[in-house]
Amino acid sequence: MTTELVHRVELPAHAFLRRYLRDGHYADCYVVDLPEVVSQAQFIEAFYTTPLFKLERAILAAAARKPSTDADVRALARGERGAFAAWTVEDRSDTQLLLADFMGRTRSWLMAEANGRGGTRLHFGSAVVPRRDRDNGPTSLGTGFGLMLGFHKLYSRALLGAARRRLQRKLS
Repeated sequence: MTTELVHRVELPAHAFLRRYLRDGHYADCYVVDLPEVVSQAQFIEAFYTTPLFKLERAILAAAARKPSTDADVRALARGERGAFAAWTVEDRSDTQLLLADFMGRTRSWLMAEANGRGGTRLHFGSAVVPRRDRDNGPTSLGTGFGLMLGFHKLYSRALLGAARRRLQRKLS
């Protein structure tokens, strides 16, 4: 199974997501290597059009009224859109994309860069921003976050593995 090829690593020093490595925040980074050269645009399109992510898109369309299409994904990948489904672009470069959700609580980050062996290392990371409890109390990620963390880790690996498989099929 491809998810065994996906593993968790520290965020690279130049990662846009590093700005969320602060006390009280949660941030992670998963990687997988491909023997082929893959552009950031190809990675974005593959990631957000996998059947697994299309399920998330369908849930967002129904529950949050944030619909999206594959054409929206392609426009995001080409840099023609500043928003997609429930996210807006917070930062972008030729190799990275950082998205913020519409509630401002989570970030999604993708990066494709040369792996030094003629292929590409694909990165996927997430961040959760704490919120202040009522009446200016301490900040917290919330009890729901703790309950969902195990699922989030599995889902992150599955998403990156699905993107890898999609890219391999397209490139072969």
